[in-house]
Amino acid sequence: MGTSMENFANEEEHIFRSQYSPVPIPDNVTLPEFVLQNAELYADKVAFVDAVTGKGITYNEVVRDTKRFSKALRSLGIRKGNVVIVVLPNIPEYAIVALGIMASGGVFSGANPASHTSEIKKQAESADAKLIVTNSSSYDKVKGLEVPVVVLGDEVVEGAMNWNKLLEAADRAGDDMIREAVNQNDLCAMPFSSGTTGMSKGVMLTHRNLVANLCSTLFGVAPEMVGKVTILGLIPFFHIYGITGICCATLRNKGKVVVMGRFELKAFLNALITHEITFAPIVPPIILSLVKNPIVDEFDLSKLKLQAVMTAAAPLAPELLTNFEHKFPGVLVQEAYGLTEHSCITLTHAQKGLGSPHKNSVGFILPNLEVKFVDPETGKSLPRNTPGELCVRSQCVMQGYYKQVDETAQTIDKNGWLHTGDIGFIDDEENVFIVDRIKELIKYKGFQVAPAELEAILLSHPSIEDAAVVSLPDEEAGEIPAASVVLSLGAKESEEDIMNYVASNAASYKKVRVVHFVESIPKSPSGKIMRRLVKEKMVEKMKTNSTTKSITL
Repeated sequence: MGTSMENFANEEEHIFRSQYSPVPIPDNVTLPEFVLQNAELYADKVAFVDAVTGKGITYNEVVRDTKRFSKALRSLGIRKGNVVIVVLPNIPEYAIVALGIMASGGVFSGANPASHTSEIKKQAESADAKLIVTNSSSYDKVKGLEVPVVVLGDEVVEGAMNWNKLLEAADRAGDDMIREAVNQNDLCAMPFSSGTTGMSKGVMLTHRNLVANLCSTLFGVAPEMVGKVTILGLIPFFHIYGITGICCATLRNKGKVVVMGRFELKAFLNALITHEITFAPIVPPIILSLVKNPIVDEFDLSKLKLQAVMTAAAPLAPELLTNFEHKFPGVLVQEAYGLTEHSCITLTHAQKGLGSPHKNSVGFILPNLEVKFVDPETGKSLPRNTPGELCVRSQCVMQGYYKQVDETAQTIDKNGWLHTGDIGFIDDEENVFIVDRIKELIKYKGFQVAPAELEAILLSHPSIEDAAVVSLPDEEAGEIPAASVVLSLGAKESEEDIMNYVASNAASYKKVRVVHFVESIPKSPSGKIMRRLVKEKMVEKMKTNSTTKSITL
């Protein structure tokens, strides 16, 4: 570790760097090669296990089936740069699907299986997808999208290719198939993110981006921990943190992922104890359940092997953190901060055994990263302890938004700085704090909800003249989407009607949960919705009107 202050801060330009020395990033290695390196030494060790059924997949099977699926994809005509959309819940085979796509030269793009058909269609069209991988329960959502479909499982689904039969065909095909060389600068993933500016966009990430991120985030893992960590795989694998921070990071360190398809408190606690999970990345609503739900008291918490939980995706309330630490003494709570556009984790307290992290800090700057905080109005970089927009520069920064040149230019400046849209500062002890958000995204239970997307759905209703969507604070969900709506003259729809309309056109986590009818939406001279005013009026109305209509979470 460097001792010079210059090692991590240039006081004139106010650029802050890690207090730890840079870590090397291997050249000319793809993400699948990087994470499966030395897997043969752990051939019989379980890599993924289903928390409920106990079905396991060994490292040998991960390596074998990644190669088989990669070969199958090439035989189907998937070529370098072709996008394959994966519409699956968290299952033990998920990482094999993703890594197989990447190893073939294809580009993995995860989609939420809870998404509405129209949302999956939009993602498939935006990404120019050449193939969709799903299971039988989600097949109805994708069968009409005019893209070939592969279905996992033993069941043969009419109109789709079967996963097992594809792998068997790959075995018979031999190894003489022409293969394009895949290199680090090729795209390997295209998760969709609402970014800092609203509508969902494809984030172009290369093998180099993700390998660099793993090198930075795993720099402090002690050699004796390799092969020893059991991590909870509950955060969705279609999310960049699920696939990179959980699946790929665990494969790299030869640990075990205990896979859960959905959160149910009893099953969650049972999995923690039965599978002896040591590390659990979760979101604040789960911490709330662990603190407040009486079901927790039915379990013998002394049997827990849990050493740490990591919470990200949404801010953690200070009192909630205190209550958790009281109920689960000895379990370290690590907050982290990351974004899809930066390949995954950007700041974390999760390394080097730094002891108890500073409460409410999202961590320190990882090796190989540069960070600055700028005045959103002037762009001037700011000194320590001065809140500004967090900007980050590293080899983890995305290549840009797919076919969105203007949006990319708004997010990555000419000097390579990724502007996050979040307001934060760094203190004298290298702790970084996130205090506010420039961007308008709503974080519902950790899921991103873009107001612009819901406004577009609302405005498609024949009786709605204008609409604005904002977030309202909620103890369980963190934030909920709420809409101010201007109805056409003579319209008869109720608040419930409007909420049901949105619910029928969007994934369940995007549902508008409060509707207020208003006469007009406040806007700036340029026509931009003044969301702060919308929110203030909504909060004021809710205080004075106890009969506000809302639907349950």
